Amino acid sequence: MSLVLGDTVHVRMTKWGDRPHWEFDSVYLGGDEHGTWLGLPRGTHMNRPGMEYVSPTDQLGLVPPEGAPDSERGWLATFHGPGGPLSVYVDVTAPPAWSGSTLTAIDLDLDVVRELDGRVWVDDEDEFAEHQVQFGYPPAVIAAARASCDRLVAQIGSAAPPYDGAALPWFEKLASRH
Repeated sequence: MSLVLGDTVHVRMTKWGDRPHWEFDSVYLGGDEHGTWLGLPRGTHMNRPGMEYVSPTDQLGLVPPEGAPDSERGWLATFHGPGGPLSVYVDVTAPPAWSGSTLTAIDLDLDVVRELDGRVWVDDEDEFAEHQVQFGYPPAVIAAARASCDRLVAQIGSAAPPYDGAALPWFEKLASRH
C-alpha cells in the first residue's frame, strides 16, 4: 500500500458471498502500531442497498496492521467524535484486504459497541446465527468471528490500546484537514 496523507480510500464492505453492503470514501491519515487510520469527516455519505447514512460528526476508521497474524485482523473499528451517538463501533470481519486505495472487508455480522457511558455490548448476534445457515459460513469462519468478537469485547471493555484514547491525535489530524 503506497498511500500519502489526504489520499481518498474507498471502503467496500460486503456480506458473505460478495453480497453488497456499506460503501464510502474516507481520507488516509496515516498509520501507527495500531494500524491504518482513515478520516471520515462530518457529512461523509455512506450507502448500502436500501439505506443511506450521512455522518453527523467526524469519525475515524482503524484498519488492523497488515503485518499482524490473520487471527488478529478480523475487524474494522470506527471511533466517533464528540457529539456522536456512541464512542466506538467495531465490525467483526474477515481480515480486510487492500487493493491500491480500495479497502475491502467481509462483514461477519457481529459488532462490538462502546456506548458514551462506557457500556460495552455485542450487536447482531441473531443476524450472525441466521447468516451461518443462510450463507453457509464455514466452521473456521464462525470460530474466527467468535474469537475476534470475544477479544474485542475484552480489549474495548478494559480500554486496552487502541481503545484507550489512542484515536485523539488522529481526530486532531482530521480536524486540521477541514
